[in-house]
Amino acid sequence: MTDLPPLPDPRHGGGWPRLAPLGTDGILVSFADRLDDKANRAALSFRAAAEDAGLAGLAETATSLASAYLRFDPEVATPARAAAAVRALLDARDWYASPLPQGRQLWRIPCVFGTALAPQLAEAAAAAGLSPEAAIRSIAGTRLRVQTIGFAPGQPYLGELPPEWDIPRQTALTDRIPVGAVCVAIRQLVLFTVSTPTGWRHVGQTAFRTFRPGDAQPFVLRPGDEVEFTPIPAEAYAALRDAGPDGGATCEPLT
Repeated sequence: MTDLPPLPDPRHGGGWPRLAPLGTDGILVSFADRLDDKANRAALSFRAAAEDAGLAGLAETATSLASAYLRFDPEVATPARAAAAVRALLDARDWYASPLPQGRQLWRIPCVFGTALAPQLAEAAAAAGLSPEAAIRSIAGTRLRVQTIGFAPGQPYLGELPPEWDIPRQTALTDRIPVGAVCVAIRQLVLFTVSTPTGWRHVGQTAFRTFRPGDAQPFVLRPGDEVEFTPIPAEAYAALRDAGPDGGATCEPLT
């Protein structure tokens, strides 16, 4: 790609959004340099608009927490033509004020908070200045957006939680957390799709599987979807786990 200097947007300040080449055939459109609700909304909205616009040669798109990535087929669109099309679309509106894309889903996912299934709830709650009971109410009472998919296939980063949840990761790793674990740090939750070591505190456990490699749509959650966790007793977990990959979760369209 050709050199792409920042395209300042005075409506947001700080010289954002910014365009930069990524590899030989991609453009990264960044709306901030860190997680920010408006920037995440802008990235999701811009990606959807780019796909809907039918940009010549657009072969692939993705979003991160605050950026959108667009890859172009160089046999269809030259770097200059691709850059010009992205600039024109970016300048078409205030993406920070754009609505979220259509076609999103609201998922309600049963979750065991605390107990031996999620043993770090009390520790995380204390770090947030909350009792375990207040921590459960806070998390369960917050509708969370799938901000991005990353780290492992189909794995969602969910946010943002209220400000008291701006707690750091652990200084040491937990040796291994199970698939379906809900872990917290820096005002986000991660719903783990793999069993792995982590520095995030394990506060909840679900039977929901967000990565289903044998399905036609292996990534169940998509960026922009929303999630609510419904507290359930630990005794209910085994039955939900045995019932199938949804783990008792339900979904409905968002308008």
